Amino acid sequence: MTFLDKEYREIITKAVCGKGRKFTQDSHSISPSHRPSSILGCWVINHLYNAKRKSEDTVEINGSYDINVWYSYNDNTKTEVVTERVTYTDVIPLAVKDENTISDEYDVFAKVVQQPNCLECKITNNGHKIVVEIEREFVVQVIGETKVYVKVEKSNFDDDDDDEGWDYKVTDEELESVKPDFLGKKD
Repeated sequence: MTFLDKEYREIITKAVCGKGRKFTQDSHSISPSHRPSSILGCWVINHLYNAKRKSEDTVEINGSYDINVWYSYNDNTKTEVVTERVTYTDVIPLAVKDENTISDEYDVFAKVVQQPNCLECKITNNGHKIVVEIEREFVVQVIGETKVYVKVEKSNFDDDDDDEGWDYKVTDEELESVKPDFLGKKD
């Protein structure tokens, strides 16, 4: 196929030229201000992230979230919530790649499949720290310009077919039914 082949046309368009997905589990150690007696609750809030293309084969997601742990201390007589801001970097490999892009400019879209959430929250063996297991999952798409080749088929329509059924000539029958004084007479 050549560029000037009459049977084909090149269409330049934006298309998905890369896809990836990654599931991550992280472990975070939190140091509360008091020695914890028991864990009463754990939740993750304020998740923020942005994505950029790192290389031809990867997308990098930089993000952060707050881990809140509600715990008791002083032999379960008092409670407190400790909050820790966590930052992370996930490098997501592109499993699907289009090598035929024609530009070095890309748009990267990241979607959270699984928001960061707590899998497990426990007090360490020495009893001074809290360990939180977190999971999260992303899918990413890289959008770039690419060429699509389309085969052009010969039209089955004749040029005269466009006017068929659209005869605008007035017939004698139609002229006979026109009343010349339909507007009324002026005195």
